[in-house]
Amino acid sequence: MQENHDAPLAPLTTFRLGGPAARLVTAVTDDEVIAAVREADASGTPLLIIGGGSNLVISDKGFEGTALRIATEGFLLDGTSLELAAGENWSDAVARTVEAGLAGIECLAGIPGSAGATPIQNVGAYGQDVSATLTEVVAYDRRSGEVVTLTNAECGFSYRHSRFKQEPDRHVVLRVRFELEDAGGLSAPIKYPETARALGVEAGDRVPAAVARATVLRLRSGKGMVLDPEDHDTWSAGSFFTNPVLTAAEHEAFLARVTERLGPDVMPPAFPAGDGMVKTSAAWLIDRAGFTKGYGTGAARISTKHTLALTNRGDATTEELLALAREVRDGVHAAFGVTLVNEPVTVGVSL
Repeated sequence: MQENHDAPLAPLTTFRLGGPAARLVTAVTDDEVIAAVREADASGTPLLIIGGGSNLVISDKGFEGTALRIATEGFLLDGTSLELAAGENWSDAVARTVEAGLAGIECLAGIPGSAGATPIQNVGAYGQDVSATLTEVVAYDRRSGEVVTLTNAECGFSYRHSRFKQEPDRHVVLRVRFELEDAGGLSAPIKYPETARALGVEAGDRVPAAVARATVLRLRSGKGMVLDPEDHDTWSAGSFFTNPVLTAAEHEAFLARVTERLGPDVMPPAFPAGDGMVKTSAAWLIDRAGFTKGYGTGAARISTKHTLALTNRGDATTEELLALAREVRDGVHAAFGVTLVNEPVTVGVSL
C-alpha cells in the first residue's frame, strides 16, 4: 500500500480538476482496500473512493481526509462468466471479452474508468447497461464490517442509478461479476438506433462483436468520448447531465413549452421509460436552449464535439466548470421547464 500526503487529485480525474487530498492511499489488493476503509472509519476520517476518476468533480480546495485509490487487478474468464477486480480498466476489459468471442458488453467499449465504478451508476451506452449482464457485486459493507456478495436484484438498478448510489457511504465495491453470451463471435442484438444506422443493420440484428465494438468506439471518438490526452474535448466526465425521465404530465407540459418556443412541427426525442414515464434527450435540450457545441468563453466550455460534455480546455478551475454547468441547467429550465441533473459525483461542491 502506497501513501502520500498533500497529494494532487486532479491528475487522477478525467476532468484534471480539483485540489489535493490531505492523504492519498493507493491499494492494490482487496485486503489493502478493506484495511484502508476500516482505518478511516475507525478514526472518523472522511473517505473518498477513487477508481478511474472519470465521474468526479472535486473542489478546488481538495479533500480534507483520506482519498483511497483502488488499483486492484484481476480479470478472470471462465466460459461465459467474467469476474473483474474493481481497479481493472473497464474499456480494456471490454476489449478482452470481445477478443474471447463473447457478447453482452461490446457496446460499452471506450467508457473511461474502472470496473468497480460500473455498477454504482449502472453505466450504459448505445443500448447496453451493465445491469443487463451483471450477476453479482462483491463489496465491503462499511455498516456491518463484512465482505458481502450482492445479487443483481439486490443492487437496485434503474436508469443511471443503483443501491450504491442511493447509499453512497455504505459499500465499497471490490469485484464485479458478469454472465456474457457465446454467440459465435456475434454481438448481442443491436438496440440503439444510431448504432444500427452506423452498422447498416436493423434494430435486433447481430453483427460481429468486434465490428460492433469498433463502431461504438468510432461514434464515441466523434463525440470526444474516448480519452485522448491531446484532445481537450475529452477532458471531461463524458455526459455531464443524465437524460431527463418525465412523468406523463411533465412530458405534456414539456411538449407545450417546445411548441411555444420552437413551433408545432418540432418534436423532441422521446423514449418509453416504463410505468408511463418518458425519457427525453439532455443533449437536445441543451442545444435547443442555445448552448451549442463549443459554447463558453473561458477555460470551461461545452465540448466542440458534443453538447452533453462540459470540458476543461486546459487551465479551468472546478468553480468555472460548475458556473458553466449551472448556466446550462438554469437555461434549459427557463426554456423548457425541465431540470437537468448532473451525472458526475461532486466532492466538496454542489451544483
